[in-house]
Amino acid sequence: MALAISVPIPTMAQVSVQVGIPLPPPIAFSAPPETVLLPGTGVYVAPGLAVDLFFFGGWWWRPWEGRWYRSQNYRSGWGYYNGVPSFYGRVPSGWRDDYRNNRWNGRPWNHQRVPHAQLQQIHQRNVREEYRRGGSEGRR
Repeated sequence: MALAISVPIPTMAQVSVQVGIPLPPPIAFSAPPETVLLPGTGVYVAPGLAVDLFFFGGWWWRPWEGRWYRSQNYRSGWGYYNGVPSFYGRVPSGWRDDYRNNRWNGRPWNHQRVPHAQLQQIHQRNVREEYRRGGSEGRR
């Protein structure tokens, strides 16, 4: 007579949870965006777009649905940025009105459009100057 013993075998359950943060929809560009430097901020904005697009510290920045994203290319490569970028505290919420009215802090503002190629040259010059001063850009 055979005796069968049933012994439960423990099973391993594996649970994987992934939370994806959606990327913002692409912005359609017919040409590279022209920017304007907001006085006293060091922040460039692209006023010709319906969405906010900023350039600061070598990165393109854009808010979308309460989150921030950045890329080194205005066309693609957007990644989620955890938090609000430090420069944003210097950007007045009414900058578009100031731009349209050619006024900044109650004074006339003769803003000049900065083409993309010139913006890149300005950024490269700033990086070189920061490097010479031994600043953070030069230590990356």
